[in-house]
Amino acid sequence: MPLSTPAKHLFSTALLLGLSTAAFAQKTYLHCGRLLDVRAGKLLTEQTLVIENGRVQALQAGYATPGGAADKVVDLKNRTVLPGLIDCHVHVEGETSKDNFLKEFTENPGDVAYAAEAHARTTLLAGFTTVRDLGGSGINISLRNAINRGQVAGPRIFTVGKAISGTGGHMDPTNGYRLDLMGVPGPADGVANGPDQCRQAVREQYKRGADLIKIASTGGVLSVAKDGSAPQFTEEEIKAVVETARDLGLNVACHAHGAEGMKRAIRAGVTSIEHGTLMDDETIRLMKKYGTWYVPTITAGKSVADSAAKYPNYYPPLVTPKALAIGPKLQGTFGKAYKAGVKIAFGTDASVFRHGVNAMEFQYMVEAGMPALEALRAATLNAAELLGQTPNLGSLEPGKLADVVAVEGDPLQDIRTMQRVRFVMKQGVVYRQE
Repeated sequence: MPLSTPAKHLFSTALLLGLSTAAFAQKTYLHCGRLLDVRAGKLLTEQTLVIENGRVQALQAGYATPGGAADKVVDLKNRTVLPGLIDCHVHVEGETSKDNFLKEFTENPGDVAYAAEAHARTTLLAGFTTVRDLGGSGINISLRNAINRGQVAGPRIFTVGKAISGTGGHMDPTNGYRLDLMGVPGPADGVANGPDQCRQAVREQYKRGADLIKIASTGGVLSVAKDGSAPQFTEEEIKAVVETARDLGLNVACHAHGAEGMKRAIRAGVTSIEHGTLMDDETIRLMKKYGTWYVPTITAGKSVADSAAKYPNYYPPLVTPKALAIGPKLQGTFGKAYKAGVKIAFGTDASVFRHGVNAMEFQYMVEAGMPALEALRAATLNAAELLGQTPNLGSLEPGKLADVVAVEGDPLQDIRTMQRVRFVMKQGVVYRQE
C-alpha cells in the first residue's frame, strides 16, 4: 500500500536519523527484479543481494528466503538495482545563487556548516553514496568526520579541504576584493608561489586532515579574475605539489581549462584533470601516456552558460564572458576525449548548479557519444578506481560495502531513469525507499 505524503515524510525522517530497520536486522535480503552487473556489463534478473554488517555477503540467483527471524526483506522486484553512485567532483559547502559572491561577507562558519549538511543529505538521497569534495573552507573536513561518526546523514566524503593556487589564481580567496582587503594570503589559505610554498600548502592540508590535494593550474570560470584558461603554476611548482603529496600518500586533482596548464600538470604527475575544457590533441596524447584521469563536469559547463545567458547580472562582470565562452565547450571536449580513449570518471561540479540533480551528467555523457553502460561504469567502477577504493566500492560483489541504489525502468535503454532514484542504501542502512 503506498505511503501517504505525511507518512513518507516521517519514514524518510526516521531513515535520515539512522533509524532504518535495516540497521537492526541480522541480514537484509534485497529482492532485485533487475540488477546491473557493471563489471560484466550484464543486466541480471530476479536476484537477491544479501547484506550483513554493512557489506554485501552474497549475490544469489532467484529470490532467496531469509534464514533468521531477525532478517529483513526489501522488495525491489519492480526496480533496477545498481551500485551506489560516486560523484568525483562536488563542493558540499556551497550552491549557486545570484548573491553567491556576497555570502562570504554575510555568512558565518556555522551558516556554511548547516548548508553543507543539507547539501550532503540531498546528494545522498539522489543516489550518490560517495563523493569527492574538491574544495571549500575546511568545513568539508568536519562534515566528512560527522558523517563518518553517524552524527548526520550524507555520502561518504573524500575531501581536499582547501584547494591550492597561486596569487590571483582560481583559488585565491581575495580575488575581486578592494585593495585594502586583499592582504597577502599564503599557503595556509591555499595560496602558494614557488616550490617551497607549494610544499608547505600541501602539508597544511595534510595536517588538517585532507584525503587528497587539489590545485588549479589555470584560471577558472567563477573566480573574479579576467582569464579563465591561462596557466597559473609553473611545471616546477606542480611537481613540488605532486611529490610532496605522494610522500604523504595523497593523490592530486587538478582544475584546468587551458591546454598549456593541463600539459604541465600531466607531465608533473597529477592524478586527474578536472573540467579540461580546452584540451587539444597533444593534451589527450599525454593523458593516455601518463594514465591521467579525466573528470569532465559537463553539467557545470551547461549550468554556468545558461545562467550567464538568461540572467545578465547573475555573475560579476568579469565572470560572465568566461561562463559564456567556456561553459558550452565542455560536452564536446568530453566526447572527443572519450572517443580518443582517455580514462574517464564521473564528476559534476555540483554547487555550480543545485545539489541533488547530479544524475543529469549521465544524460549529457550519453548525448556526447558514450554508451549508457560506460557512463554508469564511470560513476561506479572507474570512480572507485580513481579514489583508490576498488576493494570497497564500485560494484555489487561479495565483500564490498553495501552501497546500493535502485531506479525505475532500465537505464541501459533510457539513461534519464538515473534521475529517478527510488531506493538508497549506504553501508547497509536504508536512507530512501519508495
